[in-house]
Amino acid sequence: MTTGTTTGTTTGTTTGTVRSRRLGSTEIVYLALVGILLVAGVLVAVRGGNLFAQGNVSYMLTQTSLLGFVAVGQTLVILCRSLDLSVGYVVALCSLVGATTMAGDPSRVWLGVVAALAVAAAVGLVNGLIIASLNVNPFIATLGTGLIVKGFLDTRFKGPEGEVPFAFQTFGYTRVGPVPVSTIVMLVVAAVAFVLLTRTRAGYHMFAVGGNLDVARLSGVRTSRTLVLAHVLCSLCAGVAGLLIAARFGTGNALVYSYGLDLDSIAAVVLGGTLLFGGRGSVVGTVGGVAILAVLDTAFNVLDVNPFFKDVLRGVIIIAAVALYARRQIDPASRRVRFGTKVSAVRRGGVA
Repeated sequence: MTTGTTTGTTTGTTTGTVRSRRLGSTEIVYLALVGILLVAGVLVAVRGGNLFAQGNVSYMLTQTSLLGFVAVGQTLVILCRSLDLSVGYVVALCSLVGATTMAGDPSRVWLGVVAALAVAAAVGLVNGLIIASLNVNPFIATLGTGLIVKGFLDTRFKGPEGEVPFAFQTFGYTRVGPVPVSTIVMLVVAAVAFVLLTRTRAGYHMFAVGGNLDVARLSGVRTSRTLVLAHVLCSLCAGVAGLLIAARFGTGNALVYSYGLDLDSIAAVVLGGTLLFGGRGSVVGTVGGVAILAVLDTAFNVLDVNPFFKDVLRGVIIIAAVALYARRQIDPASRRVRFGTKVSAVRRGGVA
């Protein structure tokens, strides 16, 4: 009896120690980011360049800010076991709405910002209601919404339209040292999303809905409201990215939807350690995933890598990351502990 108890306690203690030594997904993401920075820096240096020159760092951070806005919003819906493939079209639509509403008048900047965000929220609301109320698969629902927006853009806008006042263009070009203001704003948005997920009831409900929809519903969580909220916030983040595009170009552009921000944002979220099945992940990890993609793009551009081969390398890295996270979900130690605990209990019952 004493031996079984001692063995179970020792095994539990040892396993607890092993578990405490395991790195979380977020830690792995940032360790990978440091490793990629070092390897890319060495490769660029061998070619006679400097990856950490101010121009390259600024470009890297600029790429991070644009994709970061969309990826932060994508994290919220993926945590709810949903998805949003309309974000690229929302970015293009909001850039045009903002630019055409401002019409080059500095006094209309606030009106353009409000109009763009209102349109983005409306698209997110439609996505959320279709998914939550009509039980349509998120992939189909958001893809259909995105195609509707695309059809409107292709019919209504034949090219760049609108004019952004110089006062608002500073949002896209102003820097604090080598750091663009847009990157600072993106980090603020990520911090707000982090607080939402970790300190508010709505954030807890998002994790609950993504973990198990039926259990969340039986626990009193208003799952439909949570899904709708996540999609509205996701579209709002895409709307901010659209305003950033308008600030950089000085006008709205319908062809922004061809940038691939929808799939890139999903890739960044997955690289950041958020499960596509929902219920587990973090905005902090997503920011790390966005940074990894930005570093890769900057290094590939400096090294003048073939664009097709660049996509191949990015695909390999994403698949490897997903495979790593999938293997980490299998915890042999925890299985042995549960099995060992049951055996000890049976033995104790037999002795008794």
